[in-house]
Amino acid sequence: MRSEAAVPVLLYHSVHDDPPSWLAPFTIGPAEFGRHLDRVLAGGRVPVDLDRFTEALHGGRDLPRDSVLITFDDGYADFARYALPQLVERDLPATLYVTTDAMSPTARPPLPPAAMLTWRVLREIADAPGLSIGAHGCTHRELDTLPIDSMHREIVGSRHRLESELERPIGSFAYPFGYNNAAVRAAVRHAGYRTAMAVRDAHSSREDDPWRISRLMVRADTDVARLDTWLAGAGGRVAPFRDGPATPAWRAWRRARARWRGHRDPGQRHGHPDPLPGRVG
Repeated sequence: MRSEAAVPVLLYHSVHDDPPSWLAPFTIGPAEFGRHLDRVLAGGRVPVDLDRFTEALHGGRDLPRDSVLITFDDGYADFARYALPQLVERDLPATLYVTTDAMSPTARPPLPPAAMLTWRVLREIADAPGLSIGAHGCTHRELDTLPIDSMHREIVGSRHRLESELERPIGSFAYPFGYNNAAVRAAVRHAGYRTAMAVRDAHSSREDDPWRISRLMVRADTDVARLDTWLAGAGGRVAPFRDGPATPAWRAWRRARARWRGHRDPGQRHGHPDPLPGRVG
């Protein structure tokens, strides 16, 4: 059923023809990405940038009718090579959420092997027309399972690093895996972010929670027909809505797993989303 209130916030990860196997389910090819962008333009949606959406969520100017937002998570190198040029060519704004510790080689990288943006490249593209940069944590960990001090370091540290490297304020955060709870959202607000992106596999809206914005995750099998359904305001729930019973149960299981593994599970750091898409936020 179509909803006039629905605002599709599209979540991409990687745009590449030959991604690592672990990332392939969340990757589309450059040509397919171009087709997606053309459908956004052809479908009558009005692309808006993050600042405009933030203003609307906080009670400012209303959004244009049939708005749409485009976002990317993690910070893969293919964003600069394949995604950004196509966005700029079509004059489409987008927001890139960066996992800061993945930008520099380390003994224990926070994500599985994949080509990531470097700080030099991020600085080069940061002023591209329509591009906004947001934080995505330092090490891409499940924030709602961490001790409070570790959770705060992820939220605050990633912002400080980005602001230092890019010499500009960072006002938006994306929860790794989309995982969050009331304590995590409060920490994000306290850190000074004005918005935060969840996942939830649902449409956002003018009435959505600014610190729990719902997004529709684009996967390798998201074809143009599915995208057209989303752009028509159909094919999913519209936020705000209450969590189902699976969300707290899944969170409790993950917390128990984290305690048992002593927060040392490399699987927590993988860049792919949770195995129960649409049931967590």
